[in-house]
Amino acid sequence: MTDTKSNKMWGGRFAAGPDAIMEAINASIGFDKRMAAQDIAGSRAHAAMLAATGILSDSDAEAIREGLLTILSEIEGGQFEFSTALEDIHMNVEARLKEVIGEPAGRLHTGRSRNDQVATDFKLWTRDQFDAFEGGLLALIDALLGQAEAGADWVMPGFTHLQTAQPVTWGHHMMAYVEMFGRDLSRVRDARARMNESPLGAAALAGTSFPIDREMTAQALGFDRPSANSLDAVSDRDFALEFLSCASICAMHLSRFAEELVIWSSAQFRFVALSDRFSTGSSIMPQKKNPDAAELIRAKVGRIFGANTALMMVMKGLPLTYSKDMQEDKEQVFDAADNLMLALAAMEGMVRDMNGQRENLAAAAGSGFSTATDLADWLVRVLGLPFRDAHHITGSLVAMAEGQGCDLPDLTLEQMQSVHAQITGDVFDVLGVENSVNSRMSYGGTAPAQVRIQIKRWKDIL
Repeated sequence: MTDTKSNKMWGGRFAAGPDAIMEAINASIGFDKRMAAQDIAGSRAHAAMLAATGILSDSDAEAIREGLLTILSEIEGGQFEFSTALEDIHMNVEARLKEVIGEPAGRLHTGRSRNDQVATDFKLWTRDQFDAFEGGLLALIDALLGQAEAGADWVMPGFTHLQTAQPVTWGHHMMAYVEMFGRDLSRVRDARARMNESPLGAAALAGTSFPIDREMTAQALGFDRPSANSLDAVSDRDFALEFLSCASICAMHLSRFAEELVIWSSAQFRFVALSDRFSTGSSIMPQKKNPDAAELIRAKVGRIFGANTALMMVMKGLPLTYSKDMQEDKEQVFDAADNLMLALAAMEGMVRDMNGQRENLAAAAGSGFSTATDLADWLVRVLGLPFRDAHHITGSLVAMAEGQGCDLPDLTLEQMQSVHAQITGDVFDVLGVENSVNSRMSYGGTAPAQVRIQIKRWKDIL
């Protein structure tokens, strides 16, 4: 008999009472059905191994193989009916397999548990995301290299505190992001290599008494080796945390670049023109062209980093081995992966389409006393002054130019000599922005020749 009073306490949504609430909180099929292909791949590898070791007959293994392929076809074709009563993707597939092939379906689960099964499925899915992550990074780096090559000698202002600091080149600025995303690429490859161990065969937590061949299933699923400790294998989610960590750092890099594109595309800067494909208009102001794609990329780091923090909190207090808390691992990773790949693709598209406004960049590069450091360096290099004295003299000349509403190259030699008598006309050779960037020939510097060296280095790396 249903207790209507307690039903009201549970809330109107769960009219069937506590059983309905338990089903709702316990079921994961609403999201883990995304791992259907990985679940079926793991089951096929497990069945083939059971047959090879004599645990399962060849006829049963063949029936299971054919049945699983049928189910995969149904899922991919949208004909599969998922049931929350069956909790998760594993039980949904197994129940359907019994309908398709009958009694042999019950033998598939020999020598394994849902614990090692879900760990294997999730690892396979996450590994696919690492591969997609790598592909997205390679495409973005390629787009940045194209921009760097095209503008290796374009001058633009370099900033600290968002204040004009020294002239740099467009190519050098693009290559800074190549370095950032290159580190992301390194992290992705490193994490993927570390996570590529198979949990399959660890069973519930202690391994199994059946004479299984874990090397065989690991190889069949593309893993480098089976995991070495069954307790760790079923309770490890480091691979998911590393994916979210890599994704968080990359999203932060994407957000930094997106912020620059928002600033650069503004009417106040006009450093870049973004394509219509990655901009939107205003519903009321016809002159507006909004960098919405960049703004949305800028925001993605919030949800991706949030997913990282959320999974850390889920895992932080769990004793060995498996606890149902770990069902909360997937939705965070699924959402982060979706949004990361969208952000990477959008940024690649924007970078390929954007047009650097060379004249505006050059005009900005020559303003804001951007060659003041070059003047101070000249005073040290040519006149032999201590740098602190050169810094003071340069500051006085900047103040003089500012007072007259001009830039340093616009001062006359006589005006400069009124501050320091030994200054000669040769000083004007270092005050032009082109001369400034060409002089920065230290390794990793902004000189076009150095930029081209770095472009070639990255092309060779890739």
